[in-house]
Amino acid sequence: MNKKKVVSLLAAAVMSLSLFAGCGGSGEKKAESDNKAKETKIKVGIVTDQGGINDGSFNQSAYAGIQKAEKELGVEMISPIESKQQNQIQPNLKQMAGSADLVVGCGFMMKNPMIEVSKEVADKKFMIVDQVVESPNTVSITFKEQEGSFLVGVIAGKLTKTNKVGFLGGMEGDVINRFESGFIAGVMSVNPEAGKALMPVDAKTPGKNVKYVNSFDDQQKAYEASKMLYNNNGCDIVFHAAGGAGTGLFKAAKESNKYAIGVDSDQAADPKLKEYKDTIIVSMEKKVGDSVIDVIKSIKEDKFQGGKHIVLGIKEDRVRVAPTINEKVVTKEAQELSDKYKEAIKGDKFKVPATRKELKEFKVPQI
Repeated sequence: MNKKKVVSLLAAAVMSLSLFAGCGGSGEKKAESDNKAKETKIKVGIVTDQGGINDGSFNQSAYAGIQKAEKELGVEMISPIESKQQNQIQPNLKQMAGSADLVVGCGFMMKNPMIEVSKEVADKKFMIVDQVVESPNTVSITFKEQEGSFLVGVIAGKLTKTNKVGFLGGMEGDVINRFESGFIAGVMSVNPEAGKALMPVDAKTPGKNVKYVNSFDDQQKAYEASKMLYNNNGCDIVFHAAGGAGTGLFKAAKESNKYAIGVDSDQAADPKLKEYKDTIIVSMEKKVGDSVIDVIKSIKEDKFQGGKHIVLGIKEDRVRVAPTINEKVVTKEAQELSDKYKEAIKGDKFKVPATRKELKEFKVPQI
């Protein structure tokens, strides 16, 4: 074979390899492009009850969790829908399910509407906080509010100067009763005298220094009930579990030169409540936002626990004393004692009462 022919054959071979390499590279790029096109962001949206997105409570915390997930997990946040009336919740859930892959709802008012909508829109996922919905596409998250409330009860019991401490609840029900019972147990554990007027008469009747306003958004009712606790009943510290209505407590506390304990979020650090930051000595934080993120992660990892009821407390680091503490009022001794009880609860040394009945039978733990 002459030299020219060999060179021609080699050149042809090189050209063929280049063409094949070019085709392969183009195919790989096309495949990558197709895969990226298939990758769609998880869409997440919240529907609120009357408390709205800025309730300073679980709605706000859940919404903050979605916002954080948008930044850190790359999900797409659908604009929240606020329900001004209870009869708007079900159609609002259905509307949100038309856009979102995961629909989040908080509170007892969500239960029945979510039961209906989760059945009707079976191809979407739902998350409910503070209630249980037994649908295969719904994960239910409840909290051991009594555990975190116990810890702030210990702080209140140690700090009160009048030996009179109060509790302000939104609407009667299992969830708010857990706040009430745990808080009273904490006060009683360190200061039985301060807890006397908090103790329930029986399983259905709250104590003298416990007030319910039958609302989670009526700040005026909360203000009036709080003024009674401070001015008529002599309380110098009041803990609330009243959602957005709790702002009425903070107003009454500031006017009366007394103190309040916040709930659900770190309320002393909330910019919208900055005028009360010295009035709110501490808050019991229920980490709803982190729990929303947990559920979003489970979807991304294809581990969504539809149909499951998950209960979260101190062990899971989902209830706690919030980090913002008014150290001009809250002594180091009170903080350290609260921390000791926290470790005892985490170590199963005792069980915090979750109902008035359990509270009546509660034996103060020795730690």
